[in-house]
Amino acid sequence: MITRSQIKFIKSLSLKKNRYLHKCFIVEGEKNILELINSEYEILHLYLTEAIDINTGSLQVNFISKNELARISCLTSPNKALAVVKIPALKDLSTGSVLVLDSISDPGNLGTIIRLCDWFGVKKVVCSEDTVDVYNPKVVQASMGSIFRLDVLYSDLEKYLKEVEGPVFGSFINGEDIKKLNIPSSDFHLILGNESSGISKKIEKLITNRISITNKGSRAESLNVATAAAILLYEFCN
Repeated sequence: MITRSQIKFIKSLSLKKNRYLHKCFIVEGEKNILELINSEYEILHLYLTEAIDINTGSLQVNFISKNELARISCLTSPNKALAVVKIPALKDLSTGSVLVLDSISDPGNLGTIIRLCDWFGVKKVVCSEDTVDVYNPKVVQASMGSIFRLDVLYSDLEKYLKEVEGPVFGSFINGEDIKKLNIPSSDFHLILGNESSGISKKIEKLITNRISITNKGSRAESLNVATAAAILLYEFCN
């Protein structure tokens, strides 16, 4: 059983202002919940429609009906489980290999990029303040649990990059071919820009190395930012 006030509270977390007001966000789906339980994130409330194969330890489980899950879910087809999770404290991400995201607006792209970083071993992501919120339910869902293994910081990128020591790479249509570049094995910053407008002018001036993925065709004007992230991270991390 779930109360009206609980339903109202959980549904309110679909909005960014409420997530940061209450310092918590929503995680949905059996796979994501499994990844969550195996992470250091603090689960505040866990709701299940049926027992699932996860070790919840001392965590209290609230069993609810499928109809009740549908009322609190952000998904078109809710999947057995939903958790309310505490937003962790921010960390300093100024060292090591960092992916920098300038004004990424699509939650699916951000979630996919986070998953790619997890795959390639880049554990630090710095986002511009106008990038879509990492705790947006669509971002969390698209990350497929990778969000729990990365550190993500929102910052004024101009101020942040001015303090960076070492190379700062930016992805452009007309940059140097990534295949011809001598890439450092660690301590780099790689910047990806907005889906339609690319890297902003104020950030562009702080980049030390303009790079690109060579267009082998003739008609496509650009790559999806998550696709570009996959190619560039492969080159940087191998």
